[in-house]
Amino acid sequence: MRDMQAQLNRLETEASECALIASLATDKKKRDLFARLAEHFGVLAAEVKRAIAEANLDK
Repeated sequence: MRDMQAQLNRLETEASECALIASLATDKKKRDLFARLAEHFGVLAAEVKRAIAEANLDK
């Protein structure tokens, strides 16, 4: 379970950093790319959160 929490933290950090880069980027292609990456990392983080919640319910 600890490894899943660590992975969740990493994904949330990646999402935040990508969102920050997207907001600071002056080039539209770079801004769009990092916005998509932030969204993707956010989806992955949500899936890991769901898996953690399910694992806790199974206990």
